[in-house]
Amino acid sequence: MKINTKVLHGYEITDKTTGSSSVPIYQASTFHQHDLDSHSGPIYSRFSNPSRSGLCEAICAIEEAQYAEIFASGMAAISASLLQFKQGDHIVACRNIYGGTFQLMTEMLPAYGIEVSFVDATDPHNYLAAIKENTKAFYVETPSNPTLQITDLQGVISIAKKHNVLTICDNTFMTPLLSNVIALGVDISINSATKFINGHSDVVLGTLATNSASLAAKIHKIAVVLGGIAAPFDCWLTMRGLKSMAMRVKQASDNARQIAEFLACHPKVKQVFYPGLAGHAGHKIHMAQSKNGGMIISFDLGSYQNVTKFLQALKIPLVAVSLGGIESIISYPAKMSHACVSPKERLEQGVTEGLLRYSVGCEDAEDLIEDLKAALTVI
Repeated sequence: MKINTKVLHGYEITDKTTGSSSVPIYQASTFHQHDLDSHSGPIYSRFSNPSRSGLCEAICAIEEAQYAEIFASGMAAISASLLQFKQGDHIVACRNIYGGTFQLMTEMLPAYGIEVSFVDATDPHNYLAAIKENTKAFYVETPSNPTLQITDLQGVISIAKKHNVLTICDNTFMTPLLSNVIALGVDISINSATKFINGHSDVVLGTLATNSASLAAKIHKIAVVLGGIAAPFDCWLTMRGLKSMAMRVKQASDNARQIAEFLACHPKVKQVFYPGLAGHAGHKIHMAQSKNGGMIISFDLGSYQNVTKFLQALKIPLVAVSLGGIESIISYPAKMSHACVSPKERLEQGVTEGLLRYSVGCEDAEDLIEDLKAALTVI
């Protein structure tokens, strides 16, 4: 089944009871039990809900995974994946990482006795060098947020398997449609479905997928106990958004390639980060593990003053936190996604005062480029 068909028919899209064209919003906190001894349906929505179960099936289909869990946010999914570890355990993570994940790893996990070491993930051997006797997991984000550094997934996975270490990958930027990390051998795939999976900037939701029954059971218990599960309405909205995902991803990634090529040639742009460009560090590795360069571009305008002038002149994109909407969204990482990271650490991660992150949407590429061209004239 090819991808445009899979996002529409790779899972049960109709209600099994009524035949309705979409799985309904089961807006219920609890469910009547006809038989206390043999009840097999949902009991309480924190444990399970038919709307959430329907989305689980859909995520399994696009991830090509056997198990999925749906969370109230991408950070809830990330937190659940890391809170399976205990006091004395050690995790190796990529240094260039989403600000919220960095804050979780540096401020929250140490309070539970979980140690995290950060490495330059552009070289898999740095993961190998960081292994200790108590290392339990490698955490990867590729392309990284926001400078789009590339990790050789198969290289990291190979090292992990040899040392009996779990691999966890935040695949939000590429999505399962462009990079099937489960098929590559990653143990746990995480997506902030707030972004491209839902794709309409109206839901906050996270997904986690795995092929391991034991990992799935452990993560489900964490989700139930901590209670960070997604609401039925948000699950329904995400299933609706998922139906157009393949078309949105194709259009947005085609647009991003054209915009990256334009920005890379513009004299007022200091640097462009886009894995689809031949000059991007790790380009060949990325293209070997992904279908294209993706929908995200970061670029440096040199100074905060240039950034403010540019954003005031820009007409089409939203200037906002987040990404992955059907509309273009441009953000300023230093004050948005990485505001919780110290200025010193931000600079070490490449988050400069002139850096912008552009989540390219599904508008016409020509209009987006003309908008950028006009805004660049003011700096």
